[in-house]
Amino acid sequence: MTSHQTTQTMKPATAAKKLGVYLEATPAEFQEGVVSRSELNALQADPPEWLQELRRNGPHPRPVVAAKLGVSIAGLARGGVTDPLTTEQIDALKKDLPEWLRKERATQAEVRKEAARIKEKNAERAGQPQRPRS
Repeated sequence: MTSHQTTQTMKPATAAKKLGVYLEATPAEFQEGVVSRSELNALQADPPEWLQELRRNGPHPRPVVAAKLGVSIAGLARGGVTDPLTTEQIDALKKDLPEWLRKERATQAEVRKEAARIKEKNAERAGQPQRPRS
């Protein structure tokens, strides 16, 4: 008995998301085709020049922009940033540090602090013996 192995493919939008690049900035042949799992792995292992250039200079998708600025995607929207940004534009925002960015970074820091507190509390609970409920 032989098993048939079908090639797993994905839409270009999914592949672009996994690669962390903005789909509309990728080459036409990438946007118009489908990407197999092995092709995606090859792109990740040995990125071609166009992929290296996009990762280096952008335009970057919102999740990447948010990560580079240290804010959430919702924080970007609250700050009025809805379009992809280039690395140069991101660096300019970091340098200028507008009020919305300062505020969103502080909010993000509080969220991370609270998540760490909850994680620590849950770890403490996990280490304590369970008491029977009455």
